Amino acid sequence: MTDPFLTASEALKWNQATNAAWRRLIQEHPQVLALPCDIMQTSTVAQLLQHIVAVELRYAERILGLPETDYADVPYDSGEAIYRTHDRAMEMYAQALAADLDWRDEIRFQTRSAGVLLTSRRTILFHALFHSIRHYAQLGTLVRQHGYKTGWYGDYLFMDVRPL
Repeated sequence: MTDPFLTASEALKWNQATNAAWRRLIQEHPQVLALPCDIMQTSTVAQLLQHIVAVELRYAERILGLPETDYADVPYDSGEAIYRTHDRAMEMYAQALAADLDWRDEIRFQTRSAGVLLTSRRTILFHALFHSIRHYAQLGTLVRQHGYKTGWYGDYLFMDVRPL
């Protein structure tokens, strides 16, 4: 008997599905970007989305050994700008997964809130992908409290379930 496991490709697929749903919601209701938000020391939903995609991008850059984009250089003035950053990060993750990287290699990096850390590429990858999912769950509660319905399930279960 083998242990069940979640692959990086499956986690990336879940992240992409979640981001696609939020992208559609933001396109349909761009006013959501201006909603007040206090998650991660942000003041608007746009700033929270900047945080989400900045982490995706900066961790992708770390995995590939590229210079990190300055946080302040990650735009959040529109849904299109936010999700261009997400798309760029996802291209980098796909590049990393296709490359012959040693995912056990450790990378030393400076974080904004936890100081200097050392961990493996694998840990960085899964952290970045699940970090987005976690904040999107928080965002789901926030937008519902302001009267917006998301209209989808964010749970991983719905990545591979069919109603009977």
